[in-house]
Amino acid sequence: MTRRILVIDDEDSIRELACACLEDLGEWETIAAASGRDGISIAKTEAIDAILLDVSMPDMDGFECYELLKPLAIPTILLTAKVLPEDRSRFAQLAIAGVITKPFNPTLICSQIAEYLGWDF
Repeated sequence: MTRRILVIDDEDSIRELACACLEDLGEWETIAAASGRDGISIAKTEAIDAILLDVSMPDMDGFECYELLKPLAIPTILLTAKVLPEDRSRFAQLAIAGVITKPFNPTLICSQIAEYLGWDF
């Protein structure tokens, strides 16, 4: 069974790199969204197994997006460059599957996601 991961990130290069790694190394299907609003729309209409969600985006940040996605009960992993102590406590209060820091290691991102979600890899 092929897993489908929605990658929501406003940075084209990060989004494209994440999708390429997940497809080539993880052999998972990806759907890309350049904004939180686009990601929410996709998550509501497509069968998604997990979401990789950027925290820092214009218009709607990852936290706002996550709150709107939460009723869909799709496991979500945050992708962030911010890992300050106050951010860690905020992450701990959310029912997220995990956090991957930017810049992420392209060769390890699939194993990180699989570990967070309990998937075979």
